[in-house]
Amino acid sequence: MAGPLAGIKIVDLSQIVSGPMATALLADQGAEVIKVESPGGDPVRTLGPRKGDRSAMFIAVNRGKQGLAIDLKTRGGRTILERLVLWADVLVENFRPGTMERLGFGAERCAELNPQLIFASITGFGPDGPYRNIRVYDPVVQAVSGIAATQVDAKGQPSLVRTLVADKVTALTAAQAITAALFHRERTGEAQRIDVAMLDAALAFNWPEGMYNHSFVEPAAPFPEYGALGRLWQAADGQVAIGMMQDVEFIALARALGREDLAADTRLHTVGGRLQYRDDWAPAFTSEIAARTMDELMEGFISEGAVGGRVNDSANVADDPQVMFNEIVVEIDHGAAGAVRAARPAARFGVTPALAGGAAPALGEHGRAVLAGLGFSAAEIAGFAGEGALVG
Repeated sequence: MAGPLAGIKIVDLSQIVSGPMATALLADQGAEVIKVESPGGDPVRTLGPRKGDRSAMFIAVNRGKQGLAIDLKTRGGRTILERLVLWADVLVENFRPGTMERLGFGAERCAELNPQLIFASITGFGPDGPYRNIRVYDPVVQAVSGIAATQVDAKGQPSLVRTLVADKVTALTAAQAITAALFHRERTGEAQRIDVAMLDAALAFNWPEGMYNHSFVEPAAPFPEYGALGRLWQAADGQVAIGMMQDVEFIALARALGREDLAADTRLHTVGGRLQYRDDWAPAFTSEIAARTMDELMEGFISEGAVGGRVNDSANVADDPQVMFNEIVVEIDHGAAGAVRAARPAARFGVTPALAGGAAPALGEHGRAVLAGLGFSAAEIAGFAGEGALVG
């Protein structure tokens, strides 16, 4: 059965993570995505463990796409891109501001070629402003957006989230914005340009808890920073995370640890009480957790409905009982590279299921087939290859 975005055609000119991950999500939901690369290929092809010209990271954010490699500095390359713009419902790019205009394919020109085109532009800091010419990667956005400031180390110094959190939340933001623009076009017939700055996406993502002490315009009583409220707890054979934001959750957790006395202590039945009398329960929780294995703790969490979970190593996340039950990790056949593990689409659709896309393309793998589908003749395709406009 076709996915919810079946029939939507996307030209993906983006590279690295933010744009490619956004279009991979849309491909999982049924869109037809053509990934357009330069002759040198997306830099992520060589980042991390790889087989051939496809790294694990590249595969994760480019699965289910057709691969086309063209040189946009050639007349033939520009001719091909023009045909792609005419074919597409959506164009996605994450070049530095002004690059698409210099190539002759800015939003206005693309709208002239195809008035129904959704033009989605992803930038680091935005298309204009004092930082527009700065090259941007995820750590820079974490720093400027305040995310790093919420990740203080033992010395109280800001540090980085050790994943591409800014890139990935930008991808999610862009994918949602594209589907919203498609929905608007469906209702009104009106296409539009979308601009998503990584800075904007990261700051909005960090705001609810990371910035809650800076939300009221008129000063309010300060509250402990959210990050200071959480920690991991040492078990006999690893670590667990627990939570007790609500009173019922504290009671359930105390019972899961065999401490009915603490569960019955009414002084601890409010957040304020738990903060005030922390020395009366925290050392006991520490001792009870340290005396139990993670399996024993999970059994208690499950039986009492408490908030808790084991800290999984990266290597054993896929073996977690709930991860296995949810069938989150799937395998995708990549031919000579063998099977590659991936996370299936997170959203489950009852009528139009989203499925993990097929293999990520080798550089230019589908070039001739894509061009034939766009209506170019065999002679024209040979000419593009001969002049270096078509690679692969």
